[in-house]
Amino acid sequence: MTVERFEVQRQVAAAPAAIFTLLCSPEGHVAIDSSGMLQSAEGKPVSGVGDEFVVHMDREALNDLPMGKYDVTVVITAFEQDVQLEWTIVGTIKPPIEHRYGYRLAPSGAGTLVTSYYDWSKIAPRYREAAIFPIIPESALRATLGILARTVQR
Repeated sequence: MTVERFEVQRQVAAAPAAIFTLLCSPEGHVAIDSSGMLQSAEGKPVSGVGDEFVVHMDREALNDLPMGKYDVTVVITAFEQDVQLEWTIVGTIKPPIEHRYGYRLAPSGAGTLVTSYYDWSKIAPRYREAAIFPIIPESALRATLGILARTVQR
């Protein structure tokens, strides 16, 4: 059986609403990114499925493919206020890859249990055959949750 999804959790000492506000902000994604690929973002905070914003990327941070700097559009695929945010990205690669990233938030006694996931189970066969997934390791999701905690607990 091949793993096609990572899911990690962390307890964060902040309310779900505070975390969700950060996650809905294009610049919030840049601020908590542990991969180093997200350089800056443009757009308004998202408020529902179908909303979009642009992220300026730099693949050199991963040093895996010679893609350099490029832009992607983040498209929200699931949205439940203060509970879940999920997105995919579209860019110059056609057809779109269809991998998904997301967060689920659950109130807990000490704040919020944050679950971060990365799912590439629905990628097109040509991307699966290229054997480049996952693009980011599970450890990057864990590191991003650490940065998220540090950011919202200030």
